[in-house]
Amino acid sequence: MQTRLFWAAAVFAAFVMGQEGHPLVGSWHGNWGPNAKDRTDVTFVLNYDGKNITGLVNPGPDAGKVQNASLDAGNWGVHLEADLKDRSGKPVHVIIEGKIEDVTSVRRAIVGTWMQGSMKGDFKVTRDD
Repeated sequence: MQTRLFWAAAVFAAFVMGQEGHPLVGSWHGNWGPNAKDRTDVTFVLNYDGKNITGLVNPGPDAGKVQNASLDAGNWGVHLEADLKDRSGKPVHVIIEGKIEDVTSVRRAIVGTWMQGSMKGDFKVTRDD
């Protein structure tokens, strides 16, 4: 009886984890900024097919398509680039370098540096459930 319960639990866990997909895939929300007081909200919607990362940064009217993206699965390093608009509405190129933290957690985060034009800051986005 215990053996059956163990295998049933194992199959259920594999099914649930299989449904979640790759650790990079999903919607992510957080912020970035050059210091602790000057922060800007940011949203990522990311897909990964095992080879290519696609998606949007700040979906909506000011969205930027993810470009020049890569994933280093050895250390869960993430590189994303996008063309966005700054606060005044002018186009600006963004380079995002981060690492996925707590990769096995449903609420994992990507944390790192954000370069927007000549401004550099840090960022943290957390994956939505």
